[in-house]
This record gives sequence, C-alpha cells and structure tokens, in this order.
Amino acid sequence: MENPKTHQQKPAYGMASNCAFMVRRAWRDAKSVLVVCVGLIICAVAASLLELFVTPMILAAVERGASPGELAALIARFALGLALVHSLWAYLRANTLFGRVQVRRTLSVEHNLLECRTAYPHIEDPDYLQRLAKSGRTLSTNRDASEAVWDTMTGLVTNLVSFAIYLLLLSRAEPGIALLTAALAAVGYFAGERIRSWRYLHREEEGRLHRMSDRIVYQSQSPELAKDVRIFGLGPWLLQLYDKYTQLFFDFCAKAQRRYLWADLLDVGLALARNGAAYGWLIALALRGELSPARFVLYFSAVGGFAQWVTGIFQNLGTLHRQSLELSTLREFMAAPEPFRFEDGAPLDVKPGHLYAIELRDVSYRYPGADHDALSHVNLAIRPGEKLAVVGKNGAGKTTLIKLMCGLLDPTQGSVLLDGEDIRQYNRRDYYRLFSAVFQQFAPLPGTVAENVAQGEDVELARMWDCLDKAGVAEAVRELPQGENTHLGRQLYLDGVELSGGQMQKLMLARALYKNGPIVVLDEPTAALDPIAESKLYQKYHELTQNSTSVYISHRLASTRFCDRVLLVEDGGIAEEGTHDSLLERGGRYAYLFDIQRKYYADSADLKGVADHE
Repeated sequence: MENPKTHQQKPAYGMASNCAFMVRRAWRDAKSVLVVCVGLIICAVAASLLELFVTPMILAAVERGASPGELAALIARFALGLALVHSLWAYLRANTLFGRVQVRRTLSVEHNLLECRTAYPHIEDPDYLQRLAKSGRTLSTNRDASEAVWDTMTGLVTNLVSFAIYLLLLSRAEPGIALLTAALAAVGYFAGERIRSWRYLHREEEGRLHRMSDRIVYQSQSPELAKDVRIFGLGPWLLQLYDKYTQLFFDFCAKAQRRYLWADLLDVGLALARNGAAYGWLIALALRGELSPARFVLYFSAVGGFAQWVTGIFQNLGTLHRQSLELSTLREFMAAPEPFRFEDGAPLDVKPGHLYAIELRDVSYRYPGADHDALSHVNLAIRPGEKLAVVGKNGAGKTTLIKLMCGLLDPTQGSVLLDGEDIRQYNRRDYYRLFSAVFQQFAPLPGTVAENVAQGEDVELARMWDCLDKAGVAEAVRELPQGENTHLGRQLYLDGVELSGGQMQKLMLARALYKNGPIVVLDEPTAALDPIAESKLYQKYHELTQNSTSVYISHRLASTRFCDRVLLVEDGGIAEEGTHDSLLERGGRYAYLFDIQRKYYADSADLKGVADHE
C-alpha cells in the first residue's frame, strides 16, 4: 500500500489564490457564472430565512390575536415569497451549466494546446506525463474541480452568510447555545473528515486500479492486437487480468466503506448530543418563562439550522481544499517553464536555395533517470549539401543523435550549431521548419490523403500530385475510392482505408517532399523492409533530395553506401567515419559488422543488379 505522506507535497497555489484564479477566469470567459453564483447565494439565504421565520411569525400573530384574514394574508406573503425565491433559484440552477462549461472548456483548450505544443523532451519525461495526466483529470467532466468548484464556493458563501445570521439570532437567546452547537458540530466534522479522508489520501492507488482495468479493456478492443488475441488465445488471460483488478478495486471500495460507516455512526452520536443539549437548554428557558412560544419555536428551529451551517462550512472548506489541490496541479502544469525557447526566441527564416551546415560540438546527452550518457562528447560537422549516413546496431545512439540534430532534444553538455550559431537562441518552431523528415515510427493523421501530404487543409493540388508522383504512390492514390480525398484510417471514418506498409512509406516521402525543407532526415523509416526494398527506397530518396543536406539512418550498413560519408555509431560515440569503400578497406569495426550482415543481403553488385532488373 502506498504511503499517504507521499501525496502531501505542499501545492504552489493556496486555496484563496485558486479561488481568485477561477473568479478571474470567469470574469474573462463567462461573466454569467459570477452573476448566477451571486443569485443562487441570495436565493438560498432568503429561502432559509423565510422557512425559519414562517412558523414563529404565524405563532406570534396568533398570540397577539390576529384575525383570520390577517393570518391568511401573512401566510400568503410567506408562501408567495418562498415560491418566488424557489422559482428564481430553480431558474438560475437550470442555467448555471452553460457558463461553467465555457470556463472549463477554455481551460481545457489551453491545456490541450500546451500538451500539443510542448517541447519534445517532455514527451519522453515520465514525470511530465504524470503531471499531464493529473492536471487533465481536473478538466474531464462536470464533476471535476474546474467546474465543481463553483458549487463549492457558492455553498461556502451561502453557509457563511446563513451562519452569521443564525449566530446573531441564537446569541440573542443564549450565547452558550451557539457556542455548544458550533463546538460539537466542529468536533463531529473534523473527526468524521479524518476518517473519510482515507480514500482521498489513497487516490493514487484507486486511480492505478482504474487505469489497469481500463488499459486491459482498451488492449482487448485494440485493432492492433486483434490478431494476437485470436491467434494466441489471449481472451481468457485478459479476462482473468480484468477480474483480478476489478476484485482489487472492490476490495479497495470495501475498505473505504467500512471507514465511512464509522464516520456516519460518529455523526449520529454527536448530533444526538448536540441537539439534545441545545433543545434541553431551550426547553429549560421556556419552562422558566424566559422565552415566549414564538421565540421558542424560532430558536428551536435555528438550532438545527445553525448546526447545519456550521457542518456545511467545514464540509465546503474540506471539499474546496481538495479541489484547490487539483486546481493547483492544473495551474502548476500550465505555468511550468518550457525547456526550449519558442515565441521568445530569435526568429529564423528559411532561406530559399541556401544549404545549411550543422555542427555538434562536444555534445553529450543523458535521458532523465538514466545512469549513463546515451551520447558522450560527440563532435560532428555536417557540410552544406552533404549526404551523411549514420549506421550502427539498435541502441547505439543513432536516433538520439538525430533528435539532437533536429532540435528535438538539447544536449546536457555541449551545443548544436546551425551555420555556426547555437540553435538554443532561436524560436525552436522556426528551426523545425528547416527539416523534412521521415521517422521510423509514423502514422497518418485522421484526414484525407491530400491533407496528410500537405499537413493541413490548405492543399496545393498540383504540387501535391507532383510529390505523390515523385514518391511513386500517385497511381495507388488515383485508384482509391475518392482519390486524394479518401480518408485514411478506420478509427474515425466509416469510409476510411488502410494503406499497405510500402504505400504508407511512400506517402510519408511525399509529405517530406511537399514540405521541401533544406535538410532531409530519414530515421530508419524502412526498418520493416527487406534489404533490397530498403536499398531501392533509399536510392529513391537520394535521387529526390539532390539539392538538400541529407542524413540517412540505418542499422543495415549496405543501404547507404551512396552517401558522401558514413558514420558508425557505437556505445554513445562515433566509432568510425569515412566512405563505405574506405571503411571496408580499413578493415575495422565497420568492415567486421558488414561482413556479419553479408549473409542477410547481397553484395553491392548483386543488389544493384536486382534493383535494375526490377
């Protein structure tokens, strides 16, 4: 079981600050929220006072000998007042949702934009991902803190105003009654809340059980795993796992309910003691003739209401405290600094026809939580227009090198230079515009073929078809049901299509060609292809990017022999560099690995012969 103390880190924003933050957001995004809250408070307090005074006022009228007509008029006024107040309250309550949803929606949009636009290192940071998930839970539904807090603040102000009024009434009768009722109500609340807080303190454990069950359901329904589930007969095992975590969640709920039972029993006992003492006190005052019947009824009713307001204040404060913690998590996430410069960075314009030079100067990089560097003291200069191959075994550091080169990561030591200038000074989004890339992992976005190639809805059709044709996939697109307007993927569209692996790779090449960045990066996008198909595709890339600086990454050493220079990356550093032929002649590590791989693919002459024949 998790230690509750691990969840008690002091938040960056206090309760008052978070309430003020929500009020400012409502004032900016939906002022109706504040108007409705004030109206609900006024209606609730007015209804409480009318209900409190109706019986004592009628009884007082009877005592002074009021006529039936006067009594009827008095009752009618109270009835009309209650009807109007309750009707207005119901109207405001029915219309309160719209503004509150608007405030939550604008916060959610900002949260989602931050998630989509954040620096790439955050995507690989488990701590950031956890904070992202926790802050997102604040915005998911009407019951979450970003919307439910309005009910809590409205209830708190209502209880405070009513408490002040009832305190004034009871103090006129006997101050001791007010003190006794308030003290016992406070004791009951804090004792019960200590018990009820068990579930909140263990919310991470509860959330973990929820996530595990949800993950199993998602995996069992995932189209990507549909074949595995059927071929390997995973259904019974998934069902067993689901039953296991469901039972653990039921056990967790049973623990919480046992604690709630004790809290409820404590509430009942203290309520009996509190009301019994207060009512006995009032009865004694009435028997001594110190209270008239009307005042007795008034104070008798006020005792129950007074305890209700006191308990309500503490309950609202407890709820507001928990909601404030969630809002603080949201605000901390939204206010967290970015590791890269974006709008505050220097602008960087892409110069048409300019070939850029990139240099890694004494670069080291260590992933968060790792105990050693993924790259260590790497020095590399890529000349303008150069075709560079980066090869090596899986896990050697090739992809990390490319991420640093593309500005997706910043070195933990050293610097990356563009034409001699440190890239950290630039608006990083401007820097990304320099690159056309096809990465090892890619997928189409929900949209049409044209939108995927053009990366948006503003499509230049002639340019798009030219890129599709150069990539060798134009004919396949023309044969689709709706041509370039065919939707990709079946997750969102009933008429969506699934392209083959080879077609998708060519479509990604067309996307890279459409962007027409001066620096081309291919990070093992052909890892699933056989050596001959990979070599052909790399040759195609090479032909189409003659006027660009290009970097090709592969773990197959023969695929990039056409490049001006080959780097062999091993153990976080550049082990060897040179042309393919010079590295073979050297007889070093590259030649050794090439000889091992020779049994998996033909030599260069055979490979070219097969490609020419095809």
